[in-house]
Amino acid sequence: MKRRRFICLGIETSCDETAIGLVKNGREIIADVVLSQVDLHRVYGGVVPEIACRAHIESILPILIKTLKDARIKLSDISAVGVSNRPGLIGALLVGLSVAKTLAWLLNKPLIAVNHIQAHLYVNNLVDELTYPYIGLVVSGGHTTLFWVKSPTYYKTIGRTRDDASGEAFDKVAKILELGYPGGPIIEITAQKGNQSAIKFPRGLVSDGSLDFSFSGLKTAVLYYCKGQNASSKSPLKNGLNIPDICASFQEAVVDTLAKKTLQAVRKKNAMAVVLGGGVVCNEALRKRFRDVCAKAGIKLYLPLKKLCTDNAVMVAAMTYEKFKEFKSFQKSLYLDAYSTAE
Repeated sequence: MKRRRFICLGIETSCDETAIGLVKNGREIIADVVLSQVDLHRVYGGVVPEIACRAHIESILPILIKTLKDARIKLSDISAVGVSNRPGLIGALLVGLSVAKTLAWLLNKPLIAVNHIQAHLYVNNLVDELTYPYIGLVVSGGHTTLFWVKSPTYYKTIGRTRDDASGEAFDKVAKILELGYPGGPIIEITAQKGNQSAIKFPRGLVSDGSLDFSFSGLKTAVLYYCKGQNASSKSPLKNGLNIPDICASFQEAVVDTLAKKTLQAVRKKNAMAVVLGGGVVCNEALRKRFRDVCAKAGIKLYLPLKKLCTDNAVMVAAMTYEKFKEFKSFQKSLYLDAYSTAE
């Protein structure tokens, strides 16, 4: 493996972003192209799998061409191909996987399977070189998971949501409040005008001793607060409720739960570092809380750049380099499969 120019191409199609990225020697981003499908799904209030898959099929080859053009390289310059093959929507994953297999076969290059949830943590290495071991927290629309990470390729799940993911809860609460989709950015903006102590929403599983999460009860508590126990069809706005206060109090409940569970994991594993990843990490209230609690506890905190929080292929390309460097081997391209689950 030539240190001076080992270029990994990453492909990410796990949900509703079609992305291709190029990373040189595992650290230098040379191309990062992401096409979001949010406008396609907004009218439905969430991701529609069939629409997502069709959009991936239509856009992935034009995005590949654009990526190569932006980087001013040829396909023959690529040293390895990495692809998200888990977790995600099976149909969406198969689009990226088919393109990755074809490229690896045509170029006779290694094909590396990447767990895109783990890659959300590893992408921090492009900002600040990670030290191991650490506690990793991935918070996104589909996942809220705690990891014990001993090396760039060793990830052990030590906690996960038992129902809704935190990002999913943001979307559902935004729907209850009739704020639109996606819910995360809208609730964050609205919460800036509210009082986070106005309403005491519940914190799921905070005191049960486990490292698992639960946000379904919080979502239901917001629903009942807005529409009553019979969940009437009356609009929250027509009920005369203070929407900014609801958003701020809900957001505080999520952030508080995430921070407490993560610190619990830190104490349990005697860790000296915390690494965050996933789309919800764009939330500034969450970033500030983790900066504060980690500083107070004397724990090193790694936060990804906001543009690298949501699904992207740069994280896939970077982890491809790390996995190839460690294992010096790759799976036969025709036998690699896609999986909806993280493990």
